[in-house]
Amino acid sequence: MTILAIDQGTTSTRAMIFNADLSIKTVAQQEFPQHFPQSGWVEHDPEDLWRTTLETCRAALEQGGPATAIGITNQRETLIIWDRATGQPIHNAIVWQDRRTAGFCADLKAAGHEAEVTARTGLLLDPYFSATKVGWILDAVPGARARAERGELALGTVDCFLIWRLTDGRIHATDATNAARTMLYNIATGAWDADLCALFGVPMALLPDVRDCNASFGETTLFGTPLPILGVAGDQQAATIGQACFEPGMMKSTYGTGCFALMNTGKTLVPSQNRLLTTIAYRIDGRVTYALEGSIFIAGAVVQWLRDGLGIVDSAPQTQGLAEAADPSQQVIIVPAFTGLGAPYWRPECRGAVFGLTRNSGPAEIARAALESVGFQTRDLADAMRADWDSSGAQANKGVLRVDGGMSASAFAMQFLADILGAPVDRPTVLETTAMGAAWLAGNAAGIMPGQAEFAKSWALERRFDPAMTAADRDARYGAWQRAVQATITAA
Repeated sequence: MTILAIDQGTTSTRAMIFNADLSIKTVAQQEFPQHFPQSGWVEHDPEDLWRTTLETCRAALEQGGPATAIGITNQRETLIIWDRATGQPIHNAIVWQDRRTAGFCADLKAAGHEAEVTARTGLLLDPYFSATKVGWILDAVPGARARAERGELALGTVDCFLIWRLTDGRIHATDATNAARTMLYNIATGAWDADLCALFGVPMALLPDVRDCNASFGETTLFGTPLPILGVAGDQQAATIGQACFEPGMMKSTYGTGCFALMNTGKTLVPSQNRLLTTIAYRIDGRVTYALEGSIFIAGAVVQWLRDGLGIVDSAPQTQGLAEAADPSQQVIIVPAFTGLGAPYWRPECRGAVFGLTRNSGPAEIARAALESVGFQTRDLADAMRADWDSSGAQANKGVLRVDGGMSASAFAMQFLADILGAPVDRPTVLETTAMGAAWLAGNAAGIMPGQAEFAKSWALERRFDPAMTAADRDARYGAWQRAVQATITAA
């Protein structure tokens, strides 16, 4: 028996079939176009998301045979509004990276609303989240707001849109982890918040049902025999599950387009004093587990920039070889704020900057700086998390970081990460932890995969990166990074 995991990401869609022992049987993947209508705006055509989902699922099933159930994981915060009668989107999806509502967020902050928003959602007022995207679409599309108030439209994150399409419009539902990223969901009460909906101008008739991560989300008949959808989680929460970070204090960091670090805080909702996010790690069998999260907008995307923007590499793996060949006497620093700075700075107006260039700086030094920028940003998050965790009165975190995602395959990047953190970095044998988390949710609900404790024991280490940098060098390098960030903020 097998599970079909749908991993709908920011730049590609993958369908993977997992065996009952969580080994990977087949993988199908397709990239899709990115749309940038204006500077700082990022959109997807929802039909591209749907088409690539259908095609990759069919390809995976053709290779791997029939599945028992479906698990879904998805890019979070990306927002779609569609017609309930036809299922057709009324506008392109506005992607989590999009900054078009930065001015609205600034106005709400100036009016003193951020503290209450944070108290209810654990989030900060930033264009990253879904709520301000809703109002923008309703105001930009003629007649949309009136139609929303009449109940003719539906909204959802990508998981919700896919579930609607997979079930032919029978199910309008999301899970608690995706709901928690909309800035409309109260993570303490576990319900949509009417006051927040009023603040952001979101008619509550648009909202989906919110279910456990391992709940039933209907079934699809699009792949032959009926397949139940039994697991849903946002990509970073799914990766937390896939990394078996089930104990309070455990940390994981996923390196995809962006970088997202989560620390499990158990049943304790820990308000951040360091501008991190408090969020839901997962809700299984009605029990909520919370997390602290730090979000970096640009991680793997900086390597894409080296390839597509500068043309200094033809493929991502070439970056490591270039970085290793860099002149060690040069200290080039890239602050990759292409779409603003995320946690713990939250400066959407910032843009990327390069520091320390000399006449001898070339592609190798740029490549090294690009990889190192991810380590520096992760250090920002780890320091903030440890401070929040310690201030909560919990037992001090041991500091080991579990990593996954495409960039974690780079030994250079992971060694620098361990060096700049001054802590071990553990890379698992299976890097597809996001899809694995979704597969485990569905497989456990279907009764064909192990329980939580047994699953945690099965987590396997492929390589540990131990820090080799001296404390003096670590402090000097990180100090230079902090100065570069402050200069970027000042210039914005």
